Amino acid sequence: MKKLLPIYLLLILAVATRFLPHPANFTAIGAIAMFGGLYLPRRYALVGPLVAMFVSDIFLGFYHPATMASVYLGFIVMTGIGLAVRKKKKITTVLGGTILGSIFFYLITNFSVWIFGGMYAHTLSGLAQCYYMALPFFKNTLAGDLTYVTVLVGGYELITRTANQYCLNRQ
Repeated sequence: MKKLLPIYLLLILAVATRFLPHPANFTAIGAIAMFGGLYLPRRYALVGPLVAMFVSDIFLGFYHPATMASVYLGFIVMTGIGLAVRKKKKITTVLGGTILGSIFFYLITNFSVWIFGGMYAHTLSGLAQCYYMALPFFKNTLAGDLTYVTVLVGGYELITRTANQYCLNRQ
């Protein structure tokens, strides 16, 4: 449990950011999914981010079930990317995985908006318009994911390396 304490503290901090004023889609939940895949034990990697999302949704409000499911699916995909990157974790793979996760999230959630919503015609042109209109949200998603992954991963690495160095110096 002691080994997981920094992880849980960082996750709580990240969930708390969802309640602060922020630009649309600039949240830490995607970063939590990536971080969970990178650092949580496999059995908790998926559960942690989904619980974080669900708990915050209880307070912030639920929305269209199919769209909500697509958002959760997007975070599941991001966790899967984190699990894949875990095996060869370095700055470039974490950065690439974060960008890939943001892209998948954008594709999945906006496809859901198109297919289940009534804002766009159910044609290829309507799908293209849906993706085009969502580009500002994608920009914020990507910026938020990159920012919070940097904070979470960088914070965790700094904490663990500092603690390890401290333990080595005490011996």
